Amino acid sequence: MNKKIDQQAADNIRALAVAMVEKAKSGHPGGPMGGADYMHILYSEFFNYDPTDMTWPFRDRFFMDAGHLSTLMYAQYYLLGNYAKSDLEQFRQWGSITPGHPEVDVKRGVENTSGPLGQGHTMGVGAAIAAKFLQARFGDWMNHKIYGFISDGGIQEEISQGAGRIAGHLGLSNFIMFFDSNDIQLSTPTDEVTTEDTAMKYKAWGWKVITIDGHDHDEIRKALTEANNETERPTLIIGKTIMGKGCVTAEGAMFEGYTELHGQPIGNTGADYEKTLLNLGADPENPFDIFEEVSSFYKEIIANKTEQAAQKKAKISAWKKDNGALAKKLDFFFSGELPELDFSEIVHKEGLATRAASANILGYLAEHVENMIVSSADLSNSDKTDGFLKKTHALQKGDFTGAFLQAGVAELTMAAIANGLALHGGVIPVVATFFVFSDYMKPAIRLSGIQELPVKFVWTHDAFRVGEDGPTHQPIEQEAQIRLLEKLKNHSGKASFMALRPADSAETSVAWKMALENKNTPSGLILSRQGIKDVPAQSDSRYNDALAAEKGGYLVKEVDNPDVVLVANGSEVSTLIDAAGILESEHNLKVNIASVISEGVFRTQDKAYQNYVIPKNKPLFGLTAGLPVNLEGLVGEKGFVFGVDHFGYSAPAKVLDDKFGFTGEKVSQEVLNYLKTV
Repeated sequence: MNKKIDQQAADNIRALAVAMVEKAKSGHPGGPMGGADYMHILYSEFFNYDPTDMTWPFRDRFFMDAGHLSTLMYAQYYLLGNYAKSDLEQFRQWGSITPGHPEVDVKRGVENTSGPLGQGHTMGVGAAIAAKFLQARFGDWMNHKIYGFISDGGIQEEISQGAGRIAGHLGLSNFIMFFDSNDIQLSTPTDEVTTEDTAMKYKAWGWKVITIDGHDHDEIRKALTEANNETERPTLIIGKTIMGKGCVTAEGAMFEGYTELHGQPIGNTGADYEKTLLNLGADPENPFDIFEEVSSFYKEIIANKTEQAAQKKAKISAWKKDNGALAKKLDFFFSGELPELDFSEIVHKEGLATRAASANILGYLAEHVENMIVSSADLSNSDKTDGFLKKTHALQKGDFTGAFLQAGVAELTMAAIANGLALHGGVIPVVATFFVFSDYMKPAIRLSGIQELPVKFVWTHDAFRVGEDGPTHQPIEQEAQIRLLEKLKNHSGKASFMALRPADSAETSVAWKMALENKNTPSGLILSRQGIKDVPAQSDSRYNDALAAEKGGYLVKEVDNPDVVLVANGSEVSTLIDAAGILESEHNLKVNIASVISEGVFRTQDKAYQNYVIPKNKPLFGLTAGLPVNLEGLVGEKGFVFGVDHFGYSAPAKVLDDKFGFTGEKVSQEVLNYLKTV
C-alpha cells in the first residue's frame, strides 16, 4: 500500500477521463472523476484475471451499469495495457474502439454493452447466477467474483428492483456492486427526484450494505475485503463520492459537485480544463500520457496479476487431471457446442397447442442439455416451461444444483439476467412469458441483439386467440415489432434476431432445433395457446417434412401450376389448409400453401428457392393474426394480406375466429374476393 502512488493513479484516471471528453467535445467527465478511486483500488488489489488471457473463463468480471462513465473504464484499462493512447484520443469517433458507451469487448476487459441504465448491473446478476450454477456442478474452486458498478440513475430505473430482489433472494454472495453515490444526476441533484433510503431498500432485499467515503482508499479496501469474505449475501458498497472530483476554476478554486459537470466537457462549465489537469498532476500539453510513476506501478500490477492467474490455472489443471470426466464436461459447456440431439425422438399427440409441444421438447432438453437454465415470469404452468421444471428444480439460496429460475413477475429483469447468463458463458439461457408481455422485455431484447447473444426467448399465447382475457392480453402488433429485428443487421452484418412462429408440433420441434443451433444471435419462439390441427404430412414423416422450415419457409401443400399461393405462419397455416379444401372442392382452384416460420431466415435463401416457395408471377394471399405488415413484404404489392388492424376483445377463441374472419370458410371467401382483383 502506497498512498502517494494510489492517489497519483486515481488522479491519472481522472485526468484521462477529462481529456477524452474535452477532445471529443462530448461525454460525461464528472462521474468518472468521482469513481476513479474505487476503480483503481479494485483493479490494482482485488480484481483477479489474466492479462495475457483476457477470455479466461474463470476470471473475475466487471459489469458496468452506468455506460455514460465509459471513460472511467477506458482510462483504467489503459493503465492496465488494454488500450493504447491513440484509442483514448479517438474517444467517440468513427471506427474507434472507445465508443461513447462501452460495447462488449472481452479481450479489452469490457464484459457488457451498457448505456440504458439498470441493465448493466442486472446482466451482472445473471453472470453471478451462471457462476453459482457452474460452481454447484464443478466445485468450490470456481470462486470468481462478479463486480457491478451502478450510478444514481441505475438505482432509480425500475429494473433495479427486480435485480435487487432476485440477487438478495438467491443469496448471490459472489456479486459485489459499487454504488457511485454522488447525489448528482444529469439535470438535477438527486434530492429533487427521490428521498428513498437506498441502504435500507437493499437490506430489505437481503443484501449486505456497506457505506463508505468513496474517495478514502482505506475504506474502499476494507469494504472490498468484507464483500469478498461474505458467504451468504450480495454486497452493495455505497461510496459517497463527489461529482467532478478534482475540478478547479481558472483562479484555482475548487469547482466540484455541480450538476453541470455531469454531461459535458468541463471546459464548458465553471471549471477550467488546463488548471484542472494541472491540479491532477497531468501535463496539459500531453493530457493522454500515463504518469511515469503510475506506469511503473501498473507494470508491477500486471506482472502480479499474471503470476496469480498462473497459480490459479495450475490448481485448475490439477483438478482437471484428477476429475477427467467433469473436466471434459466443463470444457464442453464453455465451448458453446450442443450435445447430440435427435428431435425426431420427441413424440407429440395430435392437435397440440404449440406451447404444449414446446413443453414436450423442454422435457427432452432437460434430460439431454445439462447446462441449460430456463426461467419464467411466474407463468411456468401456462407458458409450459414446467415441461422443463418437472425434470429439475428451481435455483435456491444455497442450492444451485437445479436449473430453473423462478424470476417472479419481472419480464425485463429476467431478460437482462438472461443476457448476463449468456455473457458469462458456460450456460444456455431460456426465458419465457406471454407474447404480449414481450413489450416489457424490448430493451433487453435489443441489447441481446446488439451484443449478439444466443438467448432463447419463449413467448406463448401468441395471438387474439388468448380469448377471454381480452385486449390487454391479446398480441396484435407484437409480431410486427419482433420481426423488425429480423430486418435489422447487427455489427457482424447478420440479422440481429431470429423470430420463429411454428405452424404445428412438428414445426415446433424444428423451431427449437433452429433456436438451439443459432449460437450468434437471440432467437424467439412464438407459440400458441390453443390447440392446432397438425399440418398433413407430405411424406412418411411430418417431422421430416417440417425440417424444410430450417430454410425459413417451405411449401406444406404443393401442386403444379397453382392458381393462387397462400402464405402464413403459426396457427394460420392450418386455417389456410381448411380454406384450400373449400377452394379446391367447391371452386376447382389449384392451391399451394407456404409456411414461413421466419422471414429473416427465408430471405437468406437463394432467389430461386424464394421464388419457388412464393412465386412472384402468381396471385399471393397472406393470412396473419397480427398486423398485415407481418406478411406484406412476402406477398408484395400485387398480393393481399388479410390480418387484424384493431385491438382484440374478450370472448372465447372460436367466437373471435368467427368474428374476425379467421375460419376456413371466411378465409376462402377472402381469397375469392382477392382473385377477382387480379
